[in-house]
Amino acid sequence: MQYIKGLDAFDGRNHTAVTLGKFDGLHRGHQKLLNRIMKYAQKEDCDSVVCAFDMDRDCLMTNEERRAFLEDKVDYLIEIPFTREMMEMEAEKFIEEILYKKLHASHIVVGTDFNFGHEKRGNHQMLEKYAAKYGYTVDVVEKAYYKDREISSTYIRELLLDGNIPLANKLLGYPYEITSVVEHGQQLGRTLGFPTMNLAPQEKKILPKYGVYACRVLVDGVWYGGVGNAGVKPTVAQEKRRLFEVYVYGYEGDAYGKTATVQILEFERPETKFHSVEELKDRVMKDMRYGEEYLKNHPFDER
Repeated sequence: MQYIKGLDAFDGRNHTAVTLGKFDGLHRGHQKLLNRIMKYAQKEDCDSVVCAFDMDRDCLMTNEERRAFLEDKVDYLIEIPFTREMMEMEAEKFIEEILYKKLHASHIVVGTDFNFGHEKRGNHQMLEKYAAKYGYTVDVVEKAYYKDREISSTYIRELLLDGNIPLANKLLGYPYEITSVVEHGQQLGRTLGFPTMNLAPQEKKILPKYGVYACRVLVDGVWYGGVGNAGVKPTVAQEKRRLFEVYVYGYEGDAYGKTATVQILEFERPETKFHSVEELKDRVMKDMRYGEEYLKNHPFDER
């Protein structure tokens, strides 16, 4: 996959199958769009292109995580900054200048509620109106549903903030992840006998409900089981900084400065402020036993 920041840098010459949107989380609804352009690319020897608009705050995915997810799936990922020029571009001009002249679109795949152009005047009906003039087809993909509820980034955020991780992961189509460089912490866990890794998510990346989770952790190319806390460590931290602190079963290396990925699997309990370090230690020991039991009952392949 080629990653491109901004439309000006795209210089592809082949015809394309294009899908457009924010694609926050690339959940099962988004994956219907991806599968459609991938099929066109395979069938007609055109390039598959994802045009992803800038994401705001409370994101399910960082830009880096989105790139990693798409790496082996599509030919191009074009991230489009939300500039004033883009915001004020008329929808008809977007079709002619971007989709037709720039991207050489043969197939355009969008969801039913996709909007574009100045004041969001463009929609799938407008794309269909100009299809014959500019020589492309339009596929309008219906929303994905789970038990009569639309699968959306908003709904998945609600589930994460409620601690309903199994359902959030089901709607995403993969376990919710946090990827970060492992930071030095207060090393209290090491002092208490259970060294942990501290991961600081990007500011715009959403953390699930503050509390303790069963998880699995990728570090040094190996998957391990783990138990971690999402939150601000209220018992010991002086500054309330968001972290995911995870104990990794069986890991004996030095992870500081390395990139680790945590996949969050199940919520155990809310984050709690304890009255003493001893009380904290007792609770953490229970959390570790919980994590061991969960992973014993939900084994995974160490990929």
